[in-house]
Amino acid sequence: MKKEYYRQLPKVDELLENDVVQVLIETYTRRLVLLIINETLDHIRKQIGQLQENETLDIRVSSIIQQVEQGVKMRHAFKLRRVINGTGVVVHTNLGRSSLSPSIAEHLVEVAMHYSTLEFNIENGKRGSRYSHIESILCELTGAEAAMVVNNNAAAVMLVLNTMAAGKEVIVSRGQLVEIGGSFRIPEVMKLSGAKLVEVGATNKTHLRDYASHITEETALLLKVHTSNFKVLGFTQEVSSADLCTLAHGLDLPVYDDLGSGMLIDLSKYGLMKEPTVQECIADGIDIVTFSGDKMLGGPQAGIIVGKKEYIERMKKNQLTRALRVDKMTLTALEATLRFYRDELQALKEIPTLHMLTKSYESISEEAALFTTKLGILDQINYRLDDEYSEVGGGSMPLEKLLSKVFVFNHQKISADGIIRYLRAYNPPIIGRIKEEEVLLDFRTLNIEEQQIVLEAILLLDKQ
Repeated sequence: MKKEYYRQLPKVDELLENDVVQVLIETYTRRLVLLIINETLDHIRKQIGQLQENETLDIRVSSIIQQVEQGVKMRHAFKLRRVINGTGVVVHTNLGRSSLSPSIAEHLVEVAMHYSTLEFNIENGKRGSRYSHIESILCELTGAEAAMVVNNNAAAVMLVLNTMAAGKEVIVSRGQLVEIGGSFRIPEVMKLSGAKLVEVGATNKTHLRDYASHITEETALLLKVHTSNFKVLGFTQEVSSADLCTLAHGLDLPVYDDLGSGMLIDLSKYGLMKEPTVQECIADGIDIVTFSGDKMLGGPQAGIIVGKKEYIERMKKNQLTRALRVDKMTLTALEATLRFYRDELQALKEIPTLHMLTKSYESISEEAALFTTKLGILDQINYRLDDEYSEVGGGSMPLEKLLSKVFVFNHQKISADGIIRYLRAYNPPIIGRIKEEEVLLDFRTLNIEEQQIVLEAILLLDKQ
């Protein structure tokens, strides 16, 4: 039987002459189509070889052509593409963290598709600095003397420590020796930067005297690391930024604060937990502050460094800076995002991350109710609205829970796993989660346009 299957397999040339394949060649190129044909035939040969007695296999030309067509479309599709986030995790690292404001799209495309002023000074016609495009607005918003940007906050930490403390000692509280995503650990990055770690205090308590007693002639820097991805509760104490700066500056030492998820707006005014803002750190006397551009800030991936001019200038001259620098698209997106922060209410409206984090439960509930009204009664799908808690995500505010509305549903013929696969295969893919054999989609992370796409996907699913 296997020999008969092998004999019936069509030849490559025969498949290439098929009308459907000819259309594929015109659309996707002969090279790609030929590659998928060969891969499809190889896969079928393996299937034939693994056939057990009484098993059958569909090797009709029409079936093979269908496999080739699917294979070509899948191989041609972009690997990095848009998805719809229905998970309720606002700053979702696996899904690209923060979404950019749609209102900056036109400017992004214009800069990306043409020559730009990346390193050109329009006023004098000479070479300029790529940092100049964002330095002035960062200083304006934070109160810092100078600023620069590298490709992410891990790079910012590396650059600061290498510039300020290579071969020297850096004092840090034991309770702040954090590990973030990708096994990025502060002690290890300090070692790689050339700085020598000096741990002080205990995991739960560190006093000012702990820092003072370990300062020597080899000390180059006092380091604070914001534990944004975990909290130590109970019998705890840490030294304030103001007190640490008083100690350090009295000995002519700088203080560096790695905020991680830096914020320019105090979101506690909108019901979220209190987190230090970059402006507060600068006002407390911190000499260097680093934070991410793509977490709570709501911009593109970037590591932002602000602080005293003398220290920032040293970092700009460090040879590592060229390896860690950002491109024109990052700078364009970051500048456009930062401009919203000149008006707090505009920032909350225009920056998707801030808008989702501060969106009221009442507003979300109204959108969810309207969604179900449009959906109506379905044949195969049972659904309801439930209360659930969204998460901030991105290693930020780990204890924060945001009350939200979720669409909970199941299908009479398709399992929850099958529904999730269907949603992922939809165009654009819709990412949800499963709870107790039901699928959940959180309205906090679904904007109005995306809700319409989800609606259409569910109506289509109901017909299956």
